[in-house]
Amino acid sequence: MQREVMFAGFGGQGILLSAKILAQAAMNQGYEVSWVPSYGPEMRGGTAYCMVVISDRPIGSPIIRNPENLVAMNRPSLEKFAPVVQKDGVIMINKSLISIPSGRTDVDEIAVPVGEIAKELGDMRAANIVALGAFVARSGIVEYDVLVDTVKKEFGKKPKLIPLNMKALDKGKEAAAR
Repeated sequence: MQREVMFAGFGGQGILLSAKILAQAAMNQGYEVSWVPSYGPEMRGGTAYCMVVISDRPIGSPIIRNPENLVAMNRPSLEKFAPVVQKDGVIMINKSLISIPSGRTDVDEIAVPVGEIAKELGDMRAANIVALGAFVARSGIVEYDVLVDTVKKEFGKKPKLIPLNMKALDKGKEAAAR
């Protein structure tokens, strides 16, 4: 078994953090994992993407040209990466910033207004966690309970952020079920 996810968006949207949390959750389940970030020199506002590969055997290459799944947080990322997602993969679209569909009929597409949900929760910075919750709930790439535990550990040094991020995960999961 090998599963791949491309997280992509603007720098500052928490792309690398979302990918890191997913990678850690997969490791917590005993999988082999690679996490390869890429971002422009601008950082905030520039482009950022990250590839996560999860496998039950050693990973031959951390670079995947045709990922199984995509979490697109902005339109340029959707337009660039949606065409190369594998058939039957999952494309999670940030409906808050992307007003168009992927144009793919051979994938499981989910559009979630992660920005609006994060705003309702009181902190726009939680949008990436909403997206992560929705993606994991829809794809089943890792066990949801393991993801919850991993997010708690990630924010363990800032315990006041844990309740917000737990709500963000749950709202993402709810949105994925619709």
